[in-house]
Amino acid sequence: MKNVTGRKTIQPKLTTDDTSGAGDAGVQSVDRALLIIETLAEDDDGYRLTDLAVRTGLSASTVHRLLTTLEKRRFVQFDRHESIWHIGAQSFAVGSTFVRRRNFATQALPYLRKLRDQTRETANLAVVDDGSMVILTRVESREIMRSVTRVGGRVPMAASGLGKALLATYSEEDVFAIIRREGMPKLTSKSIVRAGELCKSLRDIRRQGYSIDDEEAQVGLRCVSAVVYDDCSEPLAAISVSGKASRVPNDRLPVLGKFVQEVAAELTCALGGVLPAAPENT
Repeated sequence: MKNVTGRKTIQPKLTTDDTSGAGDAGVQSVDRALLIIETLAEDDDGYRLTDLAVRTGLSASTVHRLLTTLEKRRFVQFDRHESIWHIGAQSFAVGSTFVRRRNFATQALPYLRKLRDQTRETANLAVVDDGSMVILTRVESREIMRSVTRVGGRVPMAASGLGKALLATYSEEDVFAIIRREGMPKLTSKSIVRAGELCKSLRDIRRQGYSIDDEEAQVGLRCVSAVVYDDCSEPLAAISVSGKASRVPNDRLPVLGKFVQEVAAELTCALGGVLPAAPENT
């Protein structure tokens, strides 16, 4: 059954009964339970059982059975005065883990502005998501420049300064796993497309403390990046400055690298993170 209200229609994802094979029924029940949680999250006013059944395309008996289980685990809650179901506290507790990791974007803005003002270039903040870098926020340069990607946009790890900065904190095994899964796309003539060349670049990044994207993601654009760490000294995000190659000549790269490293360290401390110990000289 389709919903006829003004909100987005949700079609039933599955149409078979839970009486199918045990393994399939288990997966189906999980899928349906998640559909219910997602649907409840759409409306702060909640749903009555019958409305929720219409909205999800599931039978009322199936919805009630799943709601009862979810209520026991506090993922949903029932307002017995209004006979309305709402998202529960446990859904918030689980979801807040994602928010804690991503909600630092607002806290990072003063540091990005400082980086922009120091360098006169665009300052960016990005995190890893499913093998790609996602730009969370940026502070645009006052100079004219076409950005490589918009806020919310994605760029391959191996083809970006932000991504290479984070890859340099990974083990070689993890780096090769990402290469196997995501590939090494050739975005420009300067893109790194050989695993050996990437590994050499990552060794240089570990030594100098910052990464350089030399027109590898977009022709005419250079980027210098460093890592922000969490309270376990694990990589949390990366920040960068990016600008036209004509404004970022070779002799300016170490200067930008120093600025980016310093601001990344300041942001790490501001977020309660801990910088990793410097590697011992051998």
